Amino acid sequence: MSLDGAFLHCVKQEISGLIGARVDKIYQPSREEIIVSLRMLGGEDRTAKKIVFSAGGTSARVHLTELDFENPSAPPLFCMILRKHLNGGKLIDIRQDGLERVLYFDFECVNEIGDRVVNTLISEIMGRYSNIILVRDGRVVDSIKRITDGGDENFTGRRILPNIPYETPPRTDRLCLLDTEIGDIMNAVFGGEYQSQRLAKALSLVLEGIAPIFARECVFFAAGDVDAVVGNLNEQQKNRIGEFLLNAKNLLKNGADYTLLTDENGKKKDFSFVDVKQYGSFYGAKRFTSPSKLLDEFFGAAAKQDRMKQRSHDLLKTVNNAYERISRKIELQKKELAECGQRDVFRVNGDLVNANIYRLKKGMTKCELEDFYTGEPREIALDARLTPAQNAQKYYNEYRKLDTAEKKLTELIKKGGDELLYLDSVLDSISRAESDWELSEIRRELREQGYLRAVKGDDRPSKKLSEPLKFCSSEGFEILVGRNNRQNDLLTLKTAKATDIWLHTKDIAGSHVIIRTNGQTPSEQTIFEAAQLAAYHSKGRNGSGVPVDYTAVKFVKKPAGAKPGMVIFTNNKTLFITPNEGIVDKLKIH
Repeated sequence: MSLDGAFLHCVKQEISGLIGARVDKIYQPSREEIIVSLRMLGGEDRTAKKIVFSAGGTSARVHLTELDFENPSAPPLFCMILRKHLNGGKLIDIRQDGLERVLYFDFECVNEIGDRVVNTLISEIMGRYSNIILVRDGRVVDSIKRITDGGDENFTGRRILPNIPYETPPRTDRLCLLDTEIGDIMNAVFGGEYQSQRLAKALSLVLEGIAPIFARECVFFAAGDVDAVVGNLNEQQKNRIGEFLLNAKNLLKNGADYTLLTDENGKKKDFSFVDVKQYGSFYGAKRFTSPSKLLDEFFGAAAKQDRMKQRSHDLLKTVNNAYERISRKIELQKKELAECGQRDVFRVNGDLVNANIYRLKKGMTKCELEDFYTGEPREIALDARLTPAQNAQKYYNEYRKLDTAEKKLTELIKKGGDELLYLDSVLDSISRAESDWELSEIRRELREQGYLRAVKGDDRPSKKLSEPLKFCSSEGFEILVGRNNRQNDLLTLKTAKATDIWLHTKDIAGSHVIIRTNGQTPSEQTIFEAAQLAAYHSKGRNGSGVPVDYTAVKFVKKPAGAKPGMVIFTNNKTLFITPNEGIVDKLKIH
């Protein structure tokens, strides 16, 4: 779901309350995100308000945000350019061309020589073509994504580069719901051109800035069928189309309750500024009075995951390379192990030659002897340079070598498999990391295990680990969730008491989860909720029927020499869980 022009208009109305505020701080927490903090100098509320600008392909948006963003230690180039041109600037206007997915933020600033100028920060919400552009006097100062023609003479797109004139995105000839009479919209839709077209598609072709969910909801309101065709609607249904569009127009002008749709597992699926009835009870609906708060909830977690993925790129590459290298080694070892299965042939050949030494002579290249194990004749190759006894010994040596190799290879394959399980757990920890500090903990762990080279100063005492995630069951039991392998060890082996309950996904990388029982016996409901947390904080997060083992902490042990996070346990039971984000959110201690 991308942010459409109509919803963007609602965001613009909300942010317009900051006109007159001055730029306080500017940050760039990720490659495609900018945070601009503004502060009102007069009035009672002088707290800073943050606006997030994102040009991410799947998370492009602009809105007020209350989320916390972790910033890099050194600001990127575009961030420094924005600070140079916008810091201290006064927001004087926010513009939108109809319901196009572009917002223009005009800031009155002072340039290098002390003159007052207007710098415009432009947020273009266009899927993978989204961008954030700083413009002065109609020319591009810079952008978060520079777009060139790549030397292609046939390039027909827009170039976005410093010091070239800024061109607005191409605009299609469609009607704006805000500025067009409902009768004119109805004539355009039902006038004849779209008679055989699905009505939802026709509405999207006629009106600018509306999302498919809005068009379908309009048709559902009128006809009860989102696939209704334009030419099949009766007059009463057409009137209901006009009624819906008029109501939507009033909502855009006067404000609305905003709807966020979630599936049965709590996953966020879509949103709109109108009430959504087309899915019936299939999706749950959550209401918001602020469009920005809705966007925070819809995009926040996924955008944070994208930011951490960018910052953890080097770690992911290192661990994935190690995983692939070990996997290839195991495959080769398995092939060698299969060859060791022929070792008994060498032993039998040695036995037969040894039993028939009196019949054999040096210089023979082969012999045919009766196999006293099967009673069948067997042809055996001999080395003409060796005596019969030496040939027998040669076969015994080959047998012993393969027998030893089988034992070693079996041990090496098991060790490699354990290492793959460990690396899988590290990959899971990286995917769920929420801060640079968590990534630094994982880096330290990988250095200790020899996957990363030690860096200067890394031999200093380790800093205190971050705290585990904390939740509270519906019955009031505290539930702790480890963030990474080192923290899993600390949580299970040091923090937890013998009578506490330990949970972990079965044969799936994930966090250790501890129910702090305080000597009491938690009910099945609490164990179910803790299992939800274990399944959600694992590689099985997006699956269904995820097996989760649980047992008392006293039955969990760490084998000598085992890698971080690796334990063995007994007396366990298993639950099968379908992770539900809604349940997890309710349990979290905020």
